[in-house]
Amino acid sequence: MSETDSTYDQSNDGEGDPVTVVQGPVPAQLDPHNHTHTYTSNVVLAAYENLLFRDANGRLYGELVAEWERIEKGRVRLKVREDVSFHDGSELKPEDAAFSLNRILLEDVGNLVSPQNFDPITEAEVVDGEFAIDVLSDGLNPIVFQMLGSHNGQIMKKSWVEARDQSTIAKEMNGTGPFKLVEFDQDEFVRFERFEDYRKGPAAIDQLEYRGAPEASVRVNQLVAGESDLAVNIPPQEVSRVENNDGTSIDPVAALRMPFFAMVNNREPFDSVEFRRAMNYAIDNVSIIENVLNGFGKPSNQPTQEGVFGYNPEIENYPQDYDRAEELVEESGYAGAEITLHTPTGRYLKDVEVAQAVASQIDELPNVTASVKQRDTNSLFSELSPSLDKGPACYMVGYANAISDASYVIEPLLTEGGSSTSWEDEETQALFEKAQSEPDVEKREVLLQELNKKFHDLAPWIFLHQQSNLYGTSNRLSWTARSDDHIDPYTFSVE
Repeated sequence: MSETDSTYDQSNDGEGDPVTVVQGPVPAQLDPHNHTHTYTSNVVLAAYENLLFRDANGRLYGELVAEWERIEKGRVRLKVREDVSFHDGSELKPEDAAFSLNRILLEDVGNLVSPQNFDPITEAEVVDGEFAIDVLSDGLNPIVFQMLGSHNGQIMKKSWVEARDQSTIAKEMNGTGPFKLVEFDQDEFVRFERFEDYRKGPAAIDQLEYRGAPEASVRVNQLVAGESDLAVNIPPQEVSRVENNDGTSIDPVAALRMPFFAMVNNREPFDSVEFRRAMNYAIDNVSIIENVLNGFGKPSNQPTQEGVFGYNPEIENYPQDYDRAEELVEESGYAGAEITLHTPTGRYLKDVEVAQAVASQIDELPNVTASVKQRDTNSLFSELSPSLDKGPACYMVGYANAISDASYVIEPLLTEGGSSTSWEDEETQALFEKAQSEPDVEKREVLLQELNKKFHDLAPWIFLHQQSNLYGTSNRLSWTARSDDHIDPYTFSVE
């Protein structure tokens, strides 16, 4: 394949106040390989770039590579662009690309044990005599290019990383992207200026700032007061306030993100499939979507989002059935269980309110008691990485499917050895491995659909909903919301 670049009209000179983006959290650190969070990706992707990436329509294009092809089973070749400069003025080399991937893949490279998981990719090698790298996988790996085009895997300068300790890498940046770091105040803000020598041309805006506000009301107040230009996760009940305010509007988009409550299935009482299924029968997702999310969402029933390759349209939602839930709890042997649902604050659309509704519905069961514990997002997620052993046994998380393939969520969360899982099941493991070694696209889709049905029945999660993203935008900012949660500041322009 050859490069299909993603370009935009950058006619606006961008002079004036910085464009300010307010998310729930602000990253705790800026190392692009030392996190698994979309809100961190949205910040680091302003400065760092991938070998491959996706445009707003989900199409794969070459970002730091000009061509890519499969050489043989388990080996693909990517020809690195020769017109790319880092922010420090040095040129991008194939050695930088291979080093960056190996820093994620190999524990003895780059002084970091990365929480990012690219299995079954195993290693990257510089190709002798060519301005290219080979990426190796264990087996066929039918989605290797899609994986390299995810929100993880940004390219760093090898010598720059090797000259710094980890604490310095976490607060400084030297990428190839359209914006250069100016200032970072941990958990408060990240400030950028445009990179004038960016190969696609300077960005239309000259200053960019990301701030954090876990409380949705704070994000809305800042937006309507003119203190920010883009606010994420506007609560449904605040939509009319934003729309009716002079100078702001709502940009809704159906998202590929699906919040759920993970139940760590080697911890009591969630080691019982009967108990896990009971939790799904206890809740009414339709009611939660209507009454808490004001209709912005649709019920989920499997690990794969609708619109993603491998989604099984034949699976039915769990209906709320208290009698069946009570029976299953008794069968599980955990009658009288007390469970705590840990929820991040301000990370997902009305996350706390959704958690409270779920806990309230479970608490209606006569043989289970449920409560909610609100958590700082960074603190909660840090407990879940790199191991689930010491974290909570039931917690809300939401994966956005950055490559539109079922394996992107299933592999890290529901396979043995996945980066964020305790799951062990021989049947689902064998079926996943079979799907990942199947070269025929149609046969692979059938296998993934079968796998989704098994996960529905085994209920590793309390399935919630596929959410809509509600962005609040100042009228001076021109941009287009994407379904993959990526906020691309290179597309920003201001009036």
